[in-house]
Amino acid sequence: MLLLLVPVGLATVIGLVALWPGDEPTRAQQAAELFLPPGTTYPEGRVSSVEPFDCSLPGAGGPAQELTCAIVVVEVLDGEGAGEFQQLEIPAEVYAAGVETGDVLVLNRDAAAEEGGGYSFRDYDRDVPIVVLTVVFAVATVAVARLRGLAALLGLAFAFFVMLQFLLPGLLGDSSPTLISLVGSAAIMFVVLYLAHGFSARTTTALVGTLFGLALVAVLGAVSVDVARLTGLTSEETTTLLQYDPALDFSGLVLAGVVVAGLGVLNDVTITQASAIWQLHEVDPGMTWRDLYRRGMAVGRDHIASTVYTIVFAYAGASLPLLMLFELYAQPWDVVLTSSAMAEEVIRTLVGSIALVLAVPVTTAAGAFFAKAADTQAGASTERRLTALRSRFAR
Repeated sequence: MLLLLVPVGLATVIGLVALWPGDEPTRAQQAAELFLPPGTTYPEGRVSSVEPFDCSLPGAGGPAQELTCAIVVVEVLDGEGAGEFQQLEIPAEVYAAGVETGDVLVLNRDAAAEEGGGYSFRDYDRDVPIVVLTVVFAVATVAVARLRGLAALLGLAFAFFVMLQFLLPGLLGDSSPTLISLVGSAAIMFVVLYLAHGFSARTTTALVGTLFGLALVAVLGAVSVDVARLTGLTSEETTTLLQYDPALDFSGLVLAGVVVAGLGVLNDVTITQASAIWQLHEVDPGMTWRDLYRRGMAVGRDHIASTVYTIVFAYAGASLPLLMLFELYAQPWDVVLTSSAMAEEVIRTLVGSIALVLAVPVTTAAGAFFAKAADTQAGASTERRLTALRSRFAR
């Protein structure tokens, strides 16, 4: 196991050092600063009054579109204008979602604007529900999984650190998106798996299967993106990125998204398979490698059958608005399925599913091999001790 993982671990560390983003802002970051007025801040404001008004739009050859907007007065809660009252116009879609006296809103403040104080509506304040849900999640995880749950939370924090400090800045730079995503994903898996599950042969087995799955995702994803000619320019977000930096490798970003999306599912499947193999081995140490593999694959097939649904429905849920738009368009199903926007989701799902399916037998075989190898090593050690005892008693 050391001969297999030590070179991969060293390559990951070297990749992190070599590809770690510098302090200089990227072209996209420099361009993004120009789109925001200098000195823009985001203070919070509490709604003091709400006055709705009719802002219906005339219909283009049809009935008018009835809309209701609102004028709200907010008390600025922080920043340079704290304590001031500002009047804002709320668009129809925001008013329809609900704005009441006492609500806290996030505002835009343009320091260079002279009229109206430079304030405008940005978003709802969601600090309380997010903080509450985060605390409930952390408490529930630690209460049920105890120290292992705490270790998993620490691993999650490390994963976010790598994503925010290495993965995202690296993808915005000039480095290869494939290398950035592979190195970042491998670093996350090394730390997360050993931190959450401890240093053991079982965890190493899962790591072997996960790294195999990541490599497979990268290879299959690269081939699929190239053959299908996926441009990556299928959403409002990627169009905005194109404005900031046209030189970004958007096809590479599609591949990076495929690799990162496969992390969680691969980790789940491989650690479950490794755990199943070692539990079977502990129950019956006399099982042969073939028996361990056969029984482990019986568990793996059930896991594959359920996890494939998880992948498909997760992507379907994330792409629900896109699917609804396709439902509205009178286009043949094959045209819709092979369109650029839909093809990205289809290929992402299929590549992830293939890697998941093939990672199961690889992890199962590795687990059975390592379990029997540990048996052999333990048996040899015991035999040496017995031989030494026999020699001592013979003297």
